[in-house]
Amino acid sequence: MADVKLHGAWASPFSCRVVWALKLKGVPYENIEEDLPNNKSKLLLQYNPVHKKIPVLVHGGKPICESMIIIEYIDETWLQNPLLPSDPYQRALARFWVKFAEDKSSVVWTLLRSSGEEREKAKNESLEVLKTIEEHGLGDKKFFGGEEIGIVDIAFGWMSLWLGVIEEIVGVKLLEAHLFPRLYAWTKNFKEVPVIKQNLPDRHELLLHCKGVREKSLGSSSSS
Repeated sequence: MADVKLHGAWASPFSCRVVWALKLKGVPYENIEEDLPNNKSKLLLQYNPVHKKIPVLVHGGKPICESMIIIEYIDETWLQNPLLPSDPYQRALARFWVKFAEDKSSVVWTLLRSSGEEREKAKNESLEVLKTIEEHGLGDKKFFGGEEIGIVDIAFGWMSLWLGVIEEIVGVKLLEAHLFPRLYAWTKNFKEVPVIKQNLPDRHELLLHCKGVREKSLGSSSSS
């Protein structure tokens, strides 16, 4: 039995973050697919009684929760292919952008789940987030940390696939090459890294899944 287990869900970008980190590190693990949202396993509820959410990494029987905290744990436990810079200042910068990703990314999910004025507000806020990353986050680097994928790339990894799916479903265009050339190029570079490419959800399946999420959200909001 694997000493490392991941409780996750195939369509979750938060689960995928952990998968990418484990794969980049070459850490073998057992994947435990959770049936969300209504049929969470007893183990998941036992391992994450506070938030009752995926992903949860279980290492030697000990659970670690929250995707970016898990990734820092992975980076500190398996030292090969470091995801955080060794320089303290660069490490602080990386953590700043990880926090930015955590604080600001939710607006894009609001876009998926909303309509009318709320959708328009979420669209404008999403564009502001993209503008900030374009102007201050990437610079002229291939990846956020330089020539290799690091923790900030993993934090923003959802933009490489999920953002385009949400754009298609909602009928808006956010990440356009002429508006955000650096960020647009980054999404292409990120998806071309073999470990990432091999561990992205199937786009068509993800599209169907996200359509279902939107329909359910709009249905419940209109009936409440």
